[in-house]
Amino acid sequence: MLWDTHMHTCFSGDSDAAPEAMIERSIALGLSGICFTDHLDYDYPEDPTLFLLDLDSYEKKVKDLQKRYDKKLPLRFGIELGLQPHLAAKHTEVLAAHNFDFVIGSSHVVHGYDPYYPAYYEGKTEYEAYYEYFSSILENIHAFQDFDVYGHLDYVVRYGPNKNADYTYQKYADIIDEILRTLIENGKGIELNTAGFKYGLGHPNPTEEILARYHELGGEILTVGADAHKPEHIAYDFQKVPAILKAVGFSYYTVFKNRKAEFLPL
Repeated sequence: MLWDTHMHTCFSGDSDAAPEAMIERSIALGLSGICFTDHLDYDYPEDPTLFLLDLDSYEKKVKDLQKRYDKKLPLRFGIELGLQPHLAAKHTEVLAAHNFDFVIGSSHVVHGYDPYYPAYYEGKTEYEAYYEYFSSILENIHAFQDFDVYGHLDYVVRYGPNKNADYTYQKYADIIDEILRTLIENGKGIELNTAGFKYGLGHPNPTEEILARYHELGGEILTVGADAHKPEHIAYDFQKVPAILKAVGFSYYTVFKNRKAEFLPL
């Protein structure tokens, strides 16, 4: 089985899951390993305290669990940073103070709004809202590069007025290609996030076309995660992953330890 390297626990403001429950479910599923990547989102607009991760308690818990489950399941210590350009210095301080195995950089807030909420789309066409989201990713990458992969690259389509009914890679190819080239030039990866299936999109985040384009442009680092916030969503639709990866040109996927990429065959 694959590793699931994007999951959340009660240390994230949007999850009530006990870390032990996530581990036990992962063992039951036969996963090869997991990485916790709880949220840290400074300056979150809806509630500035919602995603202020207790980093010391989180690290202690994960380290204790690594010892406890040492013989049963490889467990890595990660984080998902909610990127905004003005937070670059804060994020640099966080990463200097904690020895993470894996860092996901993600866009959850675009110019003061989370696309999860309808307010983000007010006064915009869907195309404008999606394009602004992709543009904000470039702003984030230019401001901060100390992450390993960019998370759920087209997260915005989970919540748009028509979700992905009118969304294609081709509509946004200019800005998406610029994102992918910038990530590749900086030695960064992307992820195949299977939560897109959970949200009824019929595709992962990002879509297969974007994964294929990343590979075509020379991208090599690709992690796999379900973005689970509860045990029953761990490894969601992972049975689809090997075929997707092989179809877009990958014969392997990536996990991280001590911020170093490890390439595992499919």
